[in-house]
This record gives sequence, structure tokens and C-alpha cells, in this order.
Amino acid sequence: MLDDVSAYAGKGVLVGREADLAALRDALKRTRSAEPSVVLVGGEAGVGKTRLVEEFCRAAAADGARVVTGQCLELGEEGLPFAPFAAALREVVRADGAGVLDGRERDFARLLPELVPVGEGVPESRRGYLFELVAGLFGRVSSERPLVLVLEDLHWADRSTRDLIGFLVRSARLPQVLLVATYRTDELHRGHPLRPFLAELDRVRGVQRVELDRLDRDGTGQLLTALLGAEPEPALVDTVHERAQGNPFFIEQFAASGDPRCCDIPHSLRDLLLTRVDQLPEQAQRVLRVAAAGGTTFGHELLTAVAGMDEAELESALRIVVAAQLVVVGADGDYEFRHALVREAVHDDLLPGEHARLHARYARAVEAQPHLVAMGRAPAEIAHHWYAAHDHPRALTAARLAADAAGRRYAYAEQSRLLERVLELWELVDDAADRLGAGHLDLLEESALAAIDAGDHQRALTLTRAALADLDAAAEPLRAARLLVRRAKLLFNAGTSDGAAEAREAYRLLLAAPRSAEQIRLMADVAYQLGGVDDTEAGDVARRAMAAAAELGDVATQVAATITYGKVCGGRLSADEALPSMRAAAARAREAGDLPGLAKSLVNISDSLFELGRYEESATTAAEGVPYADRVGVSRTTGVFLLANHAEALLALGRWDEADARLEEAARHDPPGTLALPWLRLRARLRLARGHDGAQPLVQRAVAFLGRPYLHRENRLSLLELRILAARHAADPATELAAARAAITDPTITDRPRYGWPLVTAAAALDAPDVREKAAHLAADLPERYPADRAYAAQTRALLNGGTPDLWHAAVEAWRTDGQRHPLAAALLGYAASEAAAGDRTAAGQAIEEAAAIARALGAGPLSEEADTLARRLGLRSATHPVLSGTESLTDREREVLTLVAEGHSNARIAEQLYISPKTASVHVSRIIAKLSVTSRGEAAAVAHRLGLLD
Repeated sequence: MLDDVSAYAGKGVLVGREADLAALRDALKRTRSAEPSVVLVGGEAGVGKTRLVEEFCRAAAADGARVVTGQCLELGEEGLPFAPFAAALREVVRADGAGVLDGRERDFARLLPELVPVGEGVPESRRGYLFELVAGLFGRVSSERPLVLVLEDLHWADRSTRDLIGFLVRSARLPQVLLVATYRTDELHRGHPLRPFLAELDRVRGVQRVELDRLDRDGTGQLLTALLGAEPEPALVDTVHERAQGNPFFIEQFAASGDPRCCDIPHSLRDLLLTRVDQLPEQAQRVLRVAAAGGTTFGHELLTAVAGMDEAELESALRIVVAAQLVVVGADGDYEFRHALVREAVHDDLLPGEHARLHARYARAVEAQPHLVAMGRAPAEIAHHWYAAHDHPRALTAARLAADAAGRRYAYAEQSRLLERVLELWELVDDAADRLGAGHLDLLEESALAAIDAGDHQRALTLTRAALADLDAAAEPLRAARLLVRRAKLLFNAGTSDGAAEAREAYRLLLAAPRSAEQIRLMADVAYQLGGVDDTEAGDVARRAMAAAAELGDVATQVAATITYGKVCGGRLSADEALPSMRAAAARAREAGDLPGLAKSLVNISDSLFELGRYEESATTAAEGVPYADRVGVSRTTGVFLLANHAEALLALGRWDEADARLEEAARHDPPGTLALPWLRLRARLRLARGHDGAQPLVQRAVAFLGRPYLHRENRLSLLELRILAARHAADPATELAAARAAITDPTITDRPRYGWPLVTAAAALDAPDVREKAAHLAADLPERYPADRAYAAQTRALLNGGTPDLWHAAVEAWRTDGQRHPLAAALLGYAASEAAAGDRTAAGQAIEEAAAIARALGAGPLSEEADTLARRLGLRSATHPVLSGTESLTDREREVLTLVAEGHSNARIAEQLYISPKTASVHVSRIIAKLSVTSRGEAAAVAHRLGLLD
């Protein structure tokens, strides 16, 4: 049997059980109010019942409650009577001594035989009297503080135990006692005696049922993070969650297996899973083996067709496996293995010949009657079963048909997997080309495209290289160009090359190819690829593609060419100029039902709207595109860009929780290569701004892309800025300065003002003359076209030109106009410091108060701390209270002392200079350090200089 182990992460933190823990706490509160309470905690084995109760009991004991525990034993219905109560009472007697029994040791001997001297028999007593004794004992124990009585594994309880529980719950009604009982739902077959007992208890006032569910995908990820000590890759979380189905015990077993890919079921887990199977009659085991070959879910008709058993015999065996809770009946009438891992273990236990025969039977049955499986799944099921049956010719043709069906449903991951199987089987079937009606080169190209659509870019690179090696480009220039463009994109997305050489060679081949919709689309792809290398060259190719598309008159081609033109000319055309053509392209795509084109156009539109500072429109546009990307199977590529654009707009609007949810969704898609950067850099920045513990791993993962041979300029500039911010948040000035010096030498800063301005502003904040001088030169060259550009420019001027109140006020107002909340709060703090230095403490206090309110609303912890620190150093109560009178700030004498501290004088020298005693000087220094919220004389001097307190 499975041990009921924890659904928790290290450090004593439960995962996904907050509501259940709250229910137990509420029950204890009622108990403290002298209201009897009972909580019945149910759930399948391994879901974490015991861990939940342990966590609750630990907290309850720390809060003054007394906890005693009893365990039911796996001895059957006629097992040891009162076993859990005997264990609980024994715990009480050991702790309190026999005196707690109130002189009735012989009466309690029926539960605790050791109370009677050796050689004497246990006296008989009426059950009712015994029950009263137990209730009285618990009443005495709970008289001074609440008692939590925990009874584990109620599904193994004997009748006497259930009767005593019923007496305590219905009759005794002990006011200061909380009874918590756990039981396994997967043990409760239809005739189990606990079923009617639980139903009776449900009708009693004060009884509450808590059913623990399996963890969702996020819960699986959190548990794995704690067990592995680091945040796992999304693909690993998906794999473990799919196989463990959210059962914490299974998740822990996979985590402990040492297999990072979780390919095989750990041996210890496999043995546990098969234990219950081995206890079944042989006929029932046979049915389970047949069913396991069919998958996790199977229909009665299909099982009947494959099993080859008499109907009555089959139904009898099914009743046994259903009663054993190994298989459950779904709402649609189909059967389903309660745990997918049980099916996997049974299937892996099949003998080789048995395995092949069963899968061949399934393949024939589904071929003859496709309706026996879910609609649309017949081709994939047939392909799977012929492959498992090792019938290579049939498996080859079935896999190709299934791949075609998957492609029509936009199920690109499944299509890619099936085409890989076709390639595998190609070498094993002599007449493969005749059977498929296609050549090996066709298959390579199709497999590469499916891998791209599925987001498996590394595999697509391998397949594309193989196809180009087999191809005669002179004989098939259009195909060669198509493969070269795909290879260029893949290299670009991997960050290993800009793909320019491949794109230019493809363009040369396209100019020689006949005019067609595909030729024009490929020209647009070439323009897009060159857009990251040479704007002028890319613009020329894009205009040529647009003209050719207009001449051809194909709507989808025009949409593709227009979208590309708007993207590659974004550096030279203003967003205002590019937006109308983008909207027109989106409208044409929507009208024509071109969902891939529509999704791509919405990426560009939302991006342009963001640059214009129209954040609400940007968020709405990006959100509109996400379902389209999902519908056509491009969630890992176009869908991730839409989610990132949506999140970026939400961040600007101050809706950080919503933004984080979008970024988490993007992360789950696990986009390949540099396609991960849109969500990765945004979430890293968000976690830095919130002071999140998980910021550093994301920063490291994102910044690591800077080491790749090629990176698009927008990504490079964003990551260079992120590296500066990360060092600043880590209070590592040396690293921050090195990062800034490396960043401001990047030659592309002025090419993309949207990404160049944040980097220049970050560098301008440093106290390094060479960095500030370079930042000033860059700021003079960068255009100020949009609200965010103007706000960054105003902030940069304030940082570089002495930080006077008028300059900081201009920065604050510029950020108000733009609307981004976090930069506004940061600018307000700069303004507050400048006003304080100028002597206007009231204006400083108001600015700090506003900044702190924004920071709290965003959950920006570091910014809140900065506001509070500045407020304390200015003599304010906190960042949300008005300025106090001068008596609570530095006095004139303290300013005199601080001036001498800043000059480096000792207390004795200060006393000599001011004609006071050294002791008085020491007192003044201590007060100054306290008022400025610093820890040393040197830090006090630095703060005094920065805030102008010495003027």
C-alpha cells in the first residue's frame, strides 16, 4: 500500500493546501469557544492527509493546544478493538501519569491491558460504561486547554472504534475537544463499512468533511522546486505532472529518482503500485493487463472487442477492479485507471509476446470500428498500436495518416512526434516510398516544418540541415529558398547566428523563381530576417514583397508582406506611421479567416501601441490575439509574444499580479531559444522590483543569453540594462559599474530608443565620471518621440545635472503623462531627496508619501523600503505620515556635530572643537545615527552629504 506522505515543500511549507489548513484552524477556533468540532479529512493514498494534519497539529501545539494521536491498524474489520483510542490513551497516561485515570485503572484495562498486574485478567465492563470513561478522561484532559484528538486511517477502523467515535461525536459532545480523523477515499469500495458511518456523521452538527484533491500543475511545480532545490524547467514540470497526476507521493518519488527526465517509474514506486494489482483474482488481473494496453481511458465496447472474454466473465472482473478502486467509471460511462502510473506499471509488466498481441488486437479493433475511441483519435490510436505491436509496414502508413490528421487539427507537437516515427520506420520498411507516395526529402522537409511549429527548434535545425544536404538547389530553387529561410530563422532564434548569409542566398534563389504566393511570402520572411541586421536592405526587400503581393492580389500574402514591412521599418517609421497599415493588415486577415496572420499582426499592433504609451489598448490587443494563437497551435511562438506584450502593458499600468500570471502562462509554453526572452526578461525585472527570492535565477538565466554569438539588438539592450539593475538590487556596486561600462559601449543603443533610453538612464544613476559622460553623449543623440522616451530623458537630465528640484519635478510630470507607475514612484523619491536638500521638507514628505503608496499598491518591496528609509532620514514618522516639527529632526548642535563627523573627527576632537565633553559628543553622535537610521559614523556622513544636511 502507498504510505500517505506529505504534499509539502521543504522549510515546512505546504503546497496547495492553504484552504484545507484554514478549515482545520477554523475548527480549532470553534473548539476554543467551547463548541465541539469534528473534521474528517479524506483523500486518496499519497495525497498528503497525514502531512496536512501534522502541519496543523504542530501549529496547534505551538498555540497552546494539546495533541494526542491514535492509529488504526490494517487488521481488517475484526482487528484489534479500539486500537487508535488505546494508542491515544497510552500517550496521555505516559505524559500525565496514572493519576489522570481518576483511580479507574482496572476499568481502563480493557483498552490498556498493561494497567492490570501480570497474572490478573482484564475485568469485563459494559461498552456504554467504557465509552463514558473515555469521554470523561478526554473531558478532564481538555478542561484547561483544547485537546486535538487525531485518529489516522479510519478506513481500517474496526466496528468498536467506529462506535466509540460515534458516541463521542453524537452523545458526549465534548466542548473543548477537536476530533480529526483521516481516511483513504480510494479504499472505500461500495460495501465498505466506513461509507454509511461517514454518511451518519455528516448529519451531526459540528462535523465537517475536507476532501484533499491532487495538486494542480502549479502545485506540482512548487513541490518540485522545493524538493529539487531549484526551479525546474517547465518541460520537466509538465512531464512529472502528467505522469504523477498531481499526487504528491508520486511527485516526490520522481524527484528522488535521480532521473532528470523522469523516463522510468522508480523501482520502489513500481512495487507499491503493483501490490494492489497482485492481490486481485487472476481473471481481474488479466482484464487489467488488457485494459492497460489500451491506454489510461478505455470504453466498454473496445475492451470487449479486444479481451475475447465472455460478457458476464468480463463484467465480473471489471466489478472487482472497480471495487478495488484501481479503475473508476467516468461521467461519460468510460472506464479510467485511477492513476495513470498504475496503468503504466501494469503495461510495463506485460510479457513481450503478450504486449505485441494485445496492441495488434487494439489496432485491428479500432480500424474496424473507429467509433470505439474518442472522435478524431482513431488515426493516432491505430498508429500507436501497430507500432507497439512491432508491425513496421502497417505502423509506417498509419503514422503518416495520423500525422496528417494531427496537422489538420493544429496539433503540431503530435504531428512532429508522428513524423519522427515515420522517419524512424522509413529505414525499416523496404518499400516505404511506394507505401507513402512521397520521397525521403519530402518527409525531411515536412518533419522540419512540424518541429518548428511544435517549438522544437533544435530538432528542426538538424532536419533542415539534412534536407539541404540532399537537395539540388539549382533544380528546385523555391524549395531550397524555403529551407534556407527556415534555417536562417532557426539560427537567429537560437542566438548562434544572425542568419543573414542564409537569408541572402534564399533571396537570390527567389529572384530566379517564378512569381507565386509562396515566393512572395518567402521574400517577406527574408526581409524580416534581415531586419535584425540591416534596416535599409530589409526595407528594400519588404517593399518589393509588398508590391509583388499587391500585384498578385492574394489577401493572405498581402497581410504577410504588410506585417513584415511594419516590423522591419519600425526603426525608421514612427509607430504612428506604421500603425494604420498594421491595422489594415489585421482587418484583412480577420476578414479572410487567416488566424495565423491575424495573431502575428496583433503582436505588432500591441507592440506599437505600447511604444506610443497607449497601454490599455496594447493590453487589450495582445489579449485578443492569445486565443487565436492557441487555436492554430502556435502558442509556443506567436502566443508567447502575445502573452509577453500583454504582460508588459499590464506592468506599465500597475496591474502587476495580472502581469505575473500572463508571464507564468508564457513560461509554461517553454518557448525555445531566444523566443523565451520576452517573458524571461520581463519576469526577472518584475521579481527584482518586488524583491522576490526567485529573481536571481531568472536574471542569471536571462543574462546568460548575452554570451551567445548573436542576439537581436532589442534583446541585447534589454539584457544589458537588466544586468545593471540586478547588480543594483544586489547592492554590488563593483558589478553594477562594470555592467554599465560594458553596456554603454554597445553600438546599437541609439538604433532603438525604446530600449536605449532605459539603459542610458540606468547608467546615468551611477557615480562614475566616465559612465556619466558617456551617458550624457548618448542622451544627446537619442530621439524623444514618445511619452516614455521623454520621461526617461527628463530623468536622465535630473541624474546628470545635479538633481535640482525643477529637473526632478520635470521628470515626475513626464512620468505622470506617460502613466507607468513604478518609474513614477522612483522619480518621486528622487524629487523628494532634491526638495529635502533644498530645504523644502514638506514637499519632500508629500512626494515620499505618494511614492510609498504606489510602491505598496504594486507590491514593490525594495521601493517601499527605499521610501521608508528616506522618510526616516528626513525625520518623518514613516513614508505615509506628514513632516514632523524640527525638534524631531537634527538640531543645530547635531548638525554641527555631523559636520565634524563628516570631516572624520573623533569624539574627543569634536568635543574639543565645540567646547563640550567627550561624553556629550558621544551622545550627540549616537542620536544622529539613530535619527538618520544608519549604522555607522561613515554612513551618517555619506547620508548627510547626499541629502545636503551639511549646507
